Amino acid sequence: MSLSRLAALLAFCAMPLAAETLTYPLHSQDADPEAYVVELLRQALARSGDDYRLKPSRRPMPQSRAEQSLEQNDGSVQLMWAMTTRSREESLLPVRIPIYKGLIGWRVPLVRREDRDWLVKVEGLDDLRPMRFGQRADWPDTRILRDNGLQVITSQSYDSLFRMLDADRFDLFPREVVVAWEEQAHADREGLALEVDSHLVLHYPSAFYFFTSRARADLAQALERGLEAMIADGSFEAPFRQHHGETLERAALERRRVIELENLDLPAQTPFRREELWYRPHAPQ
Repeated sequence: MSLSRLAALLAFCAMPLAAETLTYPLHSQDADPEAYVVELLRQALARSGDDYRLKPSRRPMPQSRAEQSLEQNDGSVQLMWAMTTRSREESLLPVRIPIYKGLIGWRVPLVRREDRDWLVKVEGLDDLRPMRFGQRADWPDTRILRDNGLQVITSQSYDSLFRMLDADRFDLFPREVVVAWEEQAHADREGLALEVDSHLVLHYPSAFYFFTSRARADLAQALERGLEAMIADGSFEAPFRQHHGETLERAALERRRVIELENLDLPAQTPFRREELWYRPHAPQ
């Protein structure tokens, strides 16, 4: 081999590899209720030691479709985030760090504005059994609510659930405390008369993880490295407080009546022993 060809080969080998593009499932076409997760994801990947670029899917993708894509490793998406279940952890590879610190299991009811005070008399789970709950068909919450003896009306469309509530197709729509007021404001702009209830909070133990295909252990490990680095130096807490601090003050979970639900589908490996990974409402002073 000539010196010139050897030099060219060495130069080529020394060139940095192009960043891998990772596609994640777009939640909805309009407002992005999960801007926090995307920011956390970008920071974790930047801290992973590997080189990645992120982009959303071209169109909104139902959770069930994203899960199928990852299970088949078909290249449509390379990762997703979702509530963990036993079956999901069997078919996909979880990164067992709860990215919402367990807040996905704290649900405040969205109700019609005319019914804003009708839950004030609810004392326990039995009082909720005659009521109709709205959920999307492929959300794990649907099974959790039904396992606790509650009536659930489902839709295949996230956006349609708000219109269904407004049209009295069901009575209440339990929403993650971290997005409830943002969703209510969006519904208001759409002309829907909905309100976040101020009396109750439903709670069940849960964890929201990043998931990858089982064929992408390298990516799952990269995500775990980045998230653990953020937890170690405290930078995990910064976006959490930036995005959710004001909402948590507004929610005042410690002053609401807590209705505890069982989550029979929670995997045994959920890291509850790591107390630093979980948000706990403080008792009222």
